[in-house]
Amino acid sequence: MTAVTWLNGEAFTLFGQHVIWSDMIGNTIGLAALALGWRRSIWTWPAQFLSGVILVAAYASAHLSGGVGKQLLVIVVALWGWRSWRRGRRQAQDGSIAVRFASWRERGVLLAGTAAGTAAVGGLFALVPQLSWNPWPDAYIFVGTLAAMVAQARGLVEFWFAWLLVDLVGVPLAFGSGLAFSGLVYVVYFALVMWGLRDWWLRSRTGAATALEGAAA
Repeated sequence: MTAVTWLNGEAFTLFGQHVIWSDMIGNTIGLAALALGWRRSIWTWPAQFLSGVILVAAYASAHLSGGVGKQLLVIVVALWGWRSWRRGRRQAQDGSIAVRFASWRERGVLLAGTAAGTAAVGGLFALVPQLSWNPWPDAYIFVGTLAAMVAQARGLVEFWFAWLLVDLVGVPLAFGSGLAFSGLVYVVYFALVMWGLRDWWLRSRTGAATALEGAAA
């Protein structure tokens, strides 16, 4: 038995939903990664990398090419995010990563990029039905996840809003794809995202006030 075969084997059944090992393990690590991101710990990136590697198997078993592509992007962006945070360009005075709200230009770029990317990827999935059985939601999650991770790597509070928008589509799509554990985890993600959003929001205001005080002095 290969590692991939074992990962895509059934772990248990709950309320008629079959939970596979890759779905359960990958998303559990993903939850840890989100919690680490809330704490602004650099270890969020290795956790996201490992989660992405394992979840590639889960989405491949569900025949969701967008999900597979999403996890491959998670892997790449996790490497970039690790490098970006290690460089320390956004270090706060306590040694953690400083966070801020995006400028209107940055928000526009994120929104335009997400819309254009979703249209392009969704169009591709629609033209080639073998890539995804549910092309537009699949494309939306694929591109939305990339936008969220880019915003996180840049220390933008909008990262949490992006995750909320991804969750709204991710929950029904995961359950409909037979990835029950992913659906349950998305619900837990929602609670963590709201908690993390509040924390980053407050920290961004503290950081702005500190910067103003420094400028005044």
